[in-house]
Amino acid sequence: MTSPLEQKKIRITGPSMVTANRTWDGAVVYRTAQQGWSTELSDAAIVSTSDDARALLAEGVADDVGAVGAYIAPVEVNDGGKIKPGNLREHIRAKGVTIDLRVPA
Repeated sequence: MTSPLEQKKIRITGPSMVTANRTWDGAVVYRTAQQGWSTELSDAAIVSTSDDARALLAEGVADDVGAVGAYIAPVEVNDGGKIKPGNLREHIRAKGVTIDLRVPA
């Protein structure tokens, strides 16, 4: 699999964000403008150019202690500023796990 940072041409066609999985529990997280991670999509840093997306991705990949598997994903931003996932994969990831993960006592 190719590293996200090795992708020479990053093309985005609309608002995008960087998402990953938190290392200690696997939760879906979003890169924030404060250079951290949040489980809230509304906290995500939104970019609209390939250069900004590449920079945000590089920053997220460098923080491999906090999160792993960072990649750029599309979002939709409505007129009121509310952020929604921009594709089916991100809709599913935003809702949490799709199976019941029972933890043995």
